[in-house]
Amino acid sequence: MERKKLTFPIAYGLDARAFATATGAFFDDVTGYIHAAGFILRPDGVIDEAVYSTGPIGRFTSADALFMIDYRSKRPS
Repeated sequence: MERKKLTFPIAYGLDARAFATATGAFFDDVTGYIHAAGFILRPDGVIDEAVYSTGPIGRFTSADALFMIDYRSKRPS
């Protein structure tokens, strides 16, 4: 984070099983991998949108995420 001068939190080195339990993402006990899970958070940290995928289809692209953020920010709360 320091090297890239990131100003937002990132997830690295998480316990994948604990993360899957906390978020509802799918954890594959055979491979030890967590399947893709994408989240858009509101400014207060609450999950506004979530996408779970067990394959390459159905994941947020950057364009999808930006569209959803723009769309959600323009609608009444």
